[in-house]
Amino acid sequence: MSAVPATRAPSIEPPGSTRGDAWAAAAPAPAMSRGRLVAWIAIWSVFLPLLSVTGAVVALYAATELPDIPPLSETTMLLDRDGNEVAKLHADVDRVLIPLTQMPMSLRRAVVAVEDADFYRHNGLDMTAIARASWANVASGSMSQGGSTITQQYVKNVLTGPEHSIGRKVHEAILAVKLEHTMSKQEILEGYLNTVYFGHGAYGIQAAARRYFDRDAKDLTLLQSATLAGLIAAPSARDPFEHPEEARRYRDFALSRMVEVGSLDADRAGRIATRPLGLADEPRVRSEAAYFMEYVRLALKASYGLDALYRGGLRIRTTIDMDWQRYAERVIHSFLPDPKDPGVALVAIDPRTGAIRAMVGGRNFDRSEFNLATQGRRQAGSAFKPFVLLAALERGISPLELRDGPSSMTIPDPFCETNGKPWTVTNAGDQSAGRMSLENAMAGSVNTIYAQVTVEVGPEAVADVAHRMGIRSPLSPVCSIGLGTSEVTPLEMTSAFATLAARGLYVEPTAVERVTGPSGEVLQGPLRGVGSVGSSAVSEQDADATTRVLQGVIDHGTGTAARLAGRSAAGKTGTAQNATDAWFCGYVPQLATCVWVGYPSGARPMRDVAGFPEVYGGTLPALIWHDFMTDATAGMPVVGFPSASYEVYADPPPPPPPSASPVPSPAPSPSPQPAPSPSPEPSPSPEPSPSAKPPPAPTPSHAPSPSSSPATSTAPQAPAAPVSTRSRDP
Repeated sequence: MSAVPATRAPSIEPPGSTRGDAWAAAAPAPAMSRGRLVAWIAIWSVFLPLLSVTGAVVALYAATELPDIPPLSETTMLLDRDGNEVAKLHADVDRVLIPLTQMPMSLRRAVVAVEDADFYRHNGLDMTAIARASWANVASGSMSQGGSTITQQYVKNVLTGPEHSIGRKVHEAILAVKLEHTMSKQEILEGYLNTVYFGHGAYGIQAAARRYFDRDAKDLTLLQSATLAGLIAAPSARDPFEHPEEARRYRDFALSRMVEVGSLDADRAGRIATRPLGLADEPRVRSEAAYFMEYVRLALKASYGLDALYRGGLRIRTTIDMDWQRYAERVIHSFLPDPKDPGVALVAIDPRTGAIRAMVGGRNFDRSEFNLATQGRRQAGSAFKPFVLLAALERGISPLELRDGPSSMTIPDPFCETNGKPWTVTNAGDQSAGRMSLENAMAGSVNTIYAQVTVEVGPEAVADVAHRMGIRSPLSPVCSIGLGTSEVTPLEMTSAFATLAARGLYVEPTAVERVTGPSGEVLQGPLRGVGSVGSSAVSEQDADATTRVLQGVIDHGTGTAARLAGRSAAGKTGTAQNATDAWFCGYVPQLATCVWVGYPSGARPMRDVAGFPEVYGGTLPALIWHDFMTDATAGMPVVGFPSASYEVYADPPPPPPPSASPVPSPAPSPSPQPAPSPSPEPSPSPEPSPSAKPPPAPTPSHAPSPSSSPATSTAPQAPAAPVSTRSRDP
């Protein structure tokens, strides 16, 4: 039997299958090629880390909270009384915040075209720009390209800072996306333009517009907007003052970008690209009223602190009148133009509010910041005599009381002794004044008479009156205090004379009218009138009587060089011993001003200065006062002083029988516990300036009777008795 060959069992296939498909399914898979394996490994080596990074970024995004944007440092502005900018106070950031509505459309379009053309289309990130910047950074091996949108730049400016790192960039990107969900594009653009740096310390578009073009941002032209847009990426390298060609090149680049994105017509861009930059003068530190502004700064620092002052964006309306300030500086320079001339301090105060309207504290603030008006304490000389008169009036002594005024007299009061010797007082030039009233002794600045009155009323009383009137420097109650041996500042003296102009009401001098915060909230002020904030230093009667006496100083006494045409004025001259300090302090009802002249380095005689053999109160100080007050009062209504009667004081004693020569008055009674005089010689009352108008001849006595009417403010009182010789303190 033959063998039967073995056969393969038939396979069972599912419906629709074919034998070939079954075989293919059962056949073993061919091995993966080496190339495909490498490719798959490469793909997964990129994808898995990318997936991991993406997951981490998503987690980080979810975990990151958008912080509140902190308040921005903002420049404090110092304004004059009319609201005009005079100076700025800022630390390293000069910034003034303004709304988007005050930023011209040309500026917005220029900045968007240059910095982020897709600003209005992206959600905070521009992936194309990021990829382009990343490729450039890899190629260069640096982080020079950022690819940042305007939103990212804003986040960097206010939240993350400028650190160059991948971590910071990721954080910046996350915050930018979140910010786009909480702020509108307009709000983001406004914030960006208020924070971006433009060079020269200018942060934000308002500061930049002021710095480069001396105008507000709302007034920027298209060309100026393009110039500023071109600065943002590299403000130092494209500084218009230092590198004008670079600034112009990038200005033109900004114009071409505006054409590319469709926000500017090409023909117009071509026409205006030929124009110059049109910059303002290169910025310099402002020096107008520098001494006054420093005085304001120190006062505000004490009140508000440095942080608020330099970063708080305060708006400080000061009291200064810049027209009057310029008058003062111009007048002083006209009389003393030589740098070797003595220094001058001038202060002008509105008696109705205490507002300081002008302040000259030296020749050059850059060379010396020492403010002679507020820090320079010098002897006031006879300008202190009004305080003696006020102390006498408070004792009931009449300005018409008579005293002997010999050329020299020794006061034997032991409390006035100096170095164990009696106090000897002399008039200037050893002139005898004869017997005269206190009123005429003030006009002639007679030392021997006012020394007697000082001892009679007591040096303590004189110091008390001076302090009530506005003198804040310490005063030693010595016998010579009434002749001005104490050292005081021009600001204090002006304040005291302003108290007289305010009819005895003292109000503290102030340099600030109003302070507002960056949002307009009022933090201080406004100023109120002396009637509501002043305190009574002396009675109206005594103040008005003193004013009547001091009118005589200008009308027919030592201060005739200060006489104002067609306007009543009162004042007093003063000169320290050896003409080392010279003063004139005076006032009209609306303005009080003091002028001091002397060498800042110390008490040094002023001889052969500006054509004067010797400088006294009635020479340069009175002349400077006259010219300044003439300009300052030019627009003021002419107002007279209130009438003042002497009848309320004790009747003056009858005149003594005539004698061949003046007889010194008896030794006055000692005052209670006065201190010794610091120097044997009082401050002299020197001779008048040769250029001053000679005083008119004195008229007969006018001692009032019980039925006489009060003297008017415009008619100076005549001397009580003829005077043949008189000591002068011009």
